[in-house]
Amino acid sequence: MASPNAPFFPIIYVRGYAMTEREQDETTADPFCGFNLGSTVYRATPDKTKPAKKFVFESPVLRLMSDFGYADVYDNGLDILDGEWEGSISLRSIVIYRYYEQASALLGSGKTPDISQFARGLSDLVLRVRDLACANPENRLAPEDFRCHLVAHSMGGLVCRAFLQNPDLGDDQARASVDKVFTYATPHNGIDVAGINVPEWLSAADMNNFNRENMARYLKLEALYKKTQRVDWLPEEVFPSERFFCMIGTNRADYGVALGLSRTFAGHGSDGLVRIENASVWGVNARGRFSAPCATAYTYRSHSGYFGIVNSEEAYQNLTRFLFGDVRVDIWVDIDSVQLPPEIQGKAVNALYQFELLASPRGKRWYLTRRMAEEDSVACRSHQDLVDPAKKDARSIYLSTVFLANRARVNPARPSLAYGMTLGVRVPDYEVDRKFWADTHYEGGYLFRDTVIVEMVPPQTPGDAWTTRFGWQSDNVGHATESLAYRTLKTGKQVMTIAFGNDNAPGIAGRVRFVVSAWNAAADGQEVQ
Repeated sequence: MASPNAPFFPIIYVRGYAMTEREQDETTADPFCGFNLGSTVYRATPDKTKPAKKFVFESPVLRLMSDFGYADVYDNGLDILDGEWEGSISLRSIVIYRYYEQASALLGSGKTPDISQFARGLSDLVLRVRDLACANPENRLAPEDFRCHLVAHSMGGLVCRAFLQNPDLGDDQARASVDKVFTYATPHNGIDVAGINVPEWLSAADMNNFNRENMARYLKLEALYKKTQRVDWLPEEVFPSERFFCMIGTNRADYGVALGLSRTFAGHGSDGLVRIENASVWGVNARGRFSAPCATAYTYRSHSGYFGIVNSEEAYQNLTRFLFGDVRVDIWVDIDSVQLPPEIQGKAVNALYQFELLASPRGKRWYLTRRMAEEDSVACRSHQDLVDPAKKDARSIYLSTVFLANRARVNPARPSLAYGMTLGVRVPDYEVDRKFWADTHYEGGYLFRDTVIVEMVPPQTPGDAWTTRFGWQSDNVGHATESLAYRTLKTGKQVMTIAFGNDNAPGIAGRVRFVVSAWNAAADGQEVQ
C-alpha cells in the first residue's frame, strides 16, 4: 500500500567535503553538519562594492520544521545509528548522515575512509531509516513502500551517486527506497583547478575524489567516460533522471576559502569551487545515448559561507518545490532563425549567442532560477550551431526547470499558479575574418529581451483540462491575457509554445517551449496543499 504521507518522506542530508582535520572535527561536532546555518544577507548584483541586502533565511532545518512539520531524530543525546537508540521515527524526519565521524579525531580514528565506504554507509543508513519508519504504526507503511529523499551538498552529491550508480556500493533495496535526489553545488563532472582536472595521484586530503578517471570507477561510468571524457551521466536504468535536481551557484566572488585562492583557481563561471559546466547531471539511456537533462536551476550564490547556496531562500524554495510541489515546468527555447547585420551577411562570421533567463513566482522577492551574462551562467550557442541544418539538436536549448506549489500561492483564494519569466538573447561580439566587427556594436545590447507572465489554472472539476494564459510585458504589464494552446505527449506531459523575436537584421526568432507535467500527485488523488 502506498504511503498516505507521500511526498513527505524522511529527508537524509549528506554534507560536503571537509578537507582538513580541523574541518572534519568541526563537522563532527555539529549535530546538523551545516544544514542548520542560516543567513541574513544576499548579493543583489555581482558588484561587491555595493552593499549586501538584508534578507533573513533561518536555515533549511528550521524552515523544514516550521513550514512542513519535520523534526530531527536525535533523542536523549543519541543518534539513530547509536546502539542504545530505541524507538521509531515519523516519516517527516530529518536525518543527518554523519559520515565524517569515523574520520575525525574527536569520535573516530582520525583516518578518512574513501568515498566508496561513504556510499556503503549511506546504503546502511537508508535501510536503518526504513526499518525505523516502518516500525511506527502511525505511518501504516510496509518496507516495500518506504521512500526517502536524499539532499546533498558538494561532495555529498557524489556519495549519493556512487551509492545509486554502483551496484557494489550498496543494497538494491536501499536504492529502490530513494524517491528523489537534490544536490547543491555538487561537482558532478569533477573539479578543475586553473582549467585542469584534479590529478588522480593527488591523494592528499582525498582530493582525488574529484578526479574524473577515479570518479568514473566509483560511479560505474568507465565506458561512458572513455567515450565522452565526462562523468556527469546518470543511467536511467539505475535512477530516473526526472527525479534528480541540480542546484547551481554562480557567485565565485564571495567564496573566501583558502584566502580566496579557491575562487581564483576555479575561475569565472563557477561558485568559487565548482565550475557551472561541471555542476549538473544528464540522463543517459541503456544504449549510452543522452536522454534528458536533469532538472536544473541557477542562483547567484557561492559554494558556501553566509552568501552560500545551502543557506539561501532561493535554493530552499527549489528544494521544497521539487520535493513537495504540484507542477513541473521544463523550459526550453527552440531557435527558428538568426539574422546577421546586413553589412556582414554572406561573410565568414564567428559569433556566440548568450541566452539569459530569470524566473520568479508571483509575489516573491527572489528568483527560482537566474542565468545572466554578467554571472557567466548563460546558455551559449555559436552562430554556426544555429544555422547549420545538420545541427538540429543545437537549436533546442534547455534553460531550466521550475516547480510550482499550491501552498505557496500569495492569495489562497486565487486558484492560479503564476510566474514571470524574463528571456534575453545578447547581441554577440561578431567576428568577421577573425577580427572584431565594431561597426554598430553596442556592448550589453540585446537581440531580444522581454518578460512573459505565465498563469496556470488547475482543473476546477475532475477530468477538466488546465487553462493556461500568457502575456508579454511589452504588450500588457502584469497580466496574462492570451490563451496558450498545448499538445499532450504520450507520457501525459503537455507542451506549450510561445513565439518570440523577429526576422529583423540583426535579429533572432524562435519559440519558448514549456513542458508541463503534474508533480507529486497525492495518494488519495486530492490536491496537495
